[in-house]
Amino acid sequence: MTTTLIKKFTLPLFTFIIFLFLWQCVIWIGNYQPILLPGPILVAQSIWHFIISGEIFTHLGISLFRFFVGFGTAILIGVPVGFLLGRSNTLFNAIEPLLQLIRPISPIAWSPFVVLWFGIGSLPAMAIIFIAAFFPIVFNTIKGIRNVEPQYLKIAANLNLKGWSLYRNILFPGAFKHIMGGIHMGVGTSWIFLVSGEMIGAQSGLGFLIVDARNMLNLEDVLSAIFFIGLFGFLIDRLISYLETIILKRFGE
Repeated sequence: MTTTLIKKFTLPLFTFIIFLFLWQCVIWIGNYQPILLPGPILVAQSIWHFIISGEIFTHLGISLFRFFVGFGTAILIGVPVGFLLGRSNTLFNAIEPLLQLIRPISPIAWSPFVVLWFGIGSLPAMAIIFIAAFFPIVFNTIKGIRNVEPQYLKIAANLNLKGWSLYRNILFPGAFKHIMGGIHMGVGTSWIFLVSGEMIGAQSGLGFLIVDARNMLNLEDVLSAIFFIGLFGFLIDRLISYLETIILKRFGE
């Protein structure tokens, strides 16, 4: 057990050290000045400054608030819509082509309308996050509902399970892995577009921090913000995986 834990943490640490070394080698070989490509030490100093000054926590808190509101709304709407389309062939045939037409459009393409409708601030970012997460959740939920084992539905019919009992005991457990697959995809895409959304008219958040640092030509601060974006995107994904494990245990899997 101890050996396994050591390997689990040692190997990623070793990979990270190699990455830092290669990064520094690129600077040495290319003779890049900090104004073009800051080195690991300079970026580490910037990260430390953001932490001890508390500035990063202000921007991070705002970004997380926007993310969880937009992403949570996508789940609350996307999962029921997926259930409805997955259960009704009529609704599926009527609505699915329209959703497939809209799905490939980048959420940022809607930004002119989002700014016109919601102004500047948090709402445009939340709207873009919602759009980015909605479609993966909907389509994976549809797939999950349509892949529920037929014998489970026969058992439900024999037991006269209908309405909420059918969804709670048969459909939701049967489709859960696909739903979580959509949520994982939604986390990745919406966290990416969170930054893009905050670059459009926002005056706070991690995306704004990147724009502000870029305008001041503080590229070490840009890379610091990128580091925090990657770190917390990773932590959010791990949190979702942990919750998925807990729910799967409850289903006995």
